[in-house]
Amino acid sequence: MKYFIFAVTIFCFISCSETTSKNSKLIETFKASNTELPRISVHRGGKNLLHYPENCLETLQYVNDSIFAIYEIDVAQTKDGKLVLMHDNAIDRTSTGTGVIKNLTYKELTAFNLEDDYGNVTNFKIPLFKDVLKWAKTNNVILTIDIKRSVSQKVVIDAIRDMKAEDVSVIITYDVEQATTAYALAPELLLSVSARNEDEFNRLLDAKIPTKNMLAFTGTRLSNASLFDKLHAEDIVCMLGTLGNLDKQATVKGEQSYVRWKALGVDIFATDRPFAVYNAIK
Repeated sequence: MKYFIFAVTIFCFISCSETTSKNSKLIETFKASNTELPRISVHRGGKNLLHYPENCLETLQYVNDSIFAIYEIDVAQTKDGKLVLMHDNAIDRTSTGTGVIKNLTYKELTAFNLEDDYGNVTNFKIPLFKDVLKWAKTNNVILTIDIKRSVSQKVVIDAIRDMKAEDVSVIITYDVEQATTAYALAPELLLSVSARNEDEFNRLLDAKIPTKNMLAFTGTRLSNASLFDKLHAEDIVCMLGTLGNLDKQATVKGEQSYVRWKALGVDIFATDRPFAVYNAIK
């Protein structure tokens, strides 16, 4: 496996050397020392919102009208090669349709409407990735892009380049191998990398991925302050995933939990409670 990854990396570096893409402006602005960064990452573009489904363009607009945030979205691919926003392999949970998304054409998807997390049918449709990129560019909104397993990094990166959306796009990776291939394909993009502990961070450094390309996702459990200190020493932004248990903990123990976590070194909260977190830390 490691030889395959090495071969892919070399190929991608050669391919990328033939492009003249300049660095995304996010590489320069996403620094821990930048006090003007957005502090909220909205999970799946907005969850648990009445009448506003996850991974929905109208939901992004709705949340963005109220708070300063970045938006995590999930990108899947249809049978006819269209990139759309969808978290699950199947469309059953979040829409009026049924079936696996890779077995459905985009035209077939347009027959269905999205549902919110409470089962309410909306008038909203499953959005094309390119339309979301266009919206993000128009509104100067940053997207962190979770590429589903059935979709290649290259296809998504090509779509970002086609839309000239490098300055609003962050590619999410989950391990060193994904981060290595993403960097080889798109050295001009900022990457969300998994750095849940010092060992993971050291493996990223050993892979020769520049720290300027890193936004560190420190996991969904609170790490020791020493990890945040080490990442901040490299001016790397630290994102904590409070979605799930930590959001639930804050619901029970009070919103000041977010303030305490921020004081430990958390720069951005990836959350299912964007409005509550925003009000707590603003």
